[in-house]
Amino acid sequence: MGMAAEAQFHVLAVDDSIIDRKLIERLLKTSSYQVTAVDSGSKALEFLGLNEDEQRKANPPSVSLENQQDVEVNLIITDYCMPGMTGYDLLRKIKESKSLKDIPVVIMSSENVPSRINRCLEEGAEEFFLKPVQLSDVNKLRPHLLKGRNKEDQTINNKRKEMEEKHSPEQRIKTKS
Repeated sequence: MGMAAEAQFHVLAVDDSIIDRKLIERLLKTSSYQVTAVDSGSKALEFLGLNEDEQRKANPPSVSLENQQDVEVNLIITDYCMPGMTGYDLLRKIKESKSLKDIPVVIMSSENVPSRINRCLEEGAEEFFLKPVQLSDVNKLRPHLLKGRNKEDQTINNKRKEMEEKHSPEQRIKTKS
């Protein structure tokens, strides 16, 4: 990964409302984030490569996502109320996925329903923003992006350590005793 890609965080924005999607996209770009915006939870999963097989069987892709393999997503921000798959359903699918579970997820909604907010936070959402999302909300994303990136780095380092320990002569002796 080059320096430019490392310097800029990539956010996947999911909202069925074009107005809300354009607003969040503009706020994120103003804050120097790279943004991919999609209009449904299933398109978000498709972009993330999570349900490619299911999607192909059900219907051919309706969105050209040629960049999907080149781009690493650092954070997902999704609307709660969407037709088909809700933001809560999307959150659960992401947190159940071994490859995606460390990506921070933020839920947004125009409805202030405490039970819904608590359910999303308990399921692993980092934040719950009330719409309309504002620049002050977007400013709260950076710590989650940094935490997400640190988790990824930690996972890579832990895997590297495990491999080194498995292959080191001292470790082979320890496991025999």
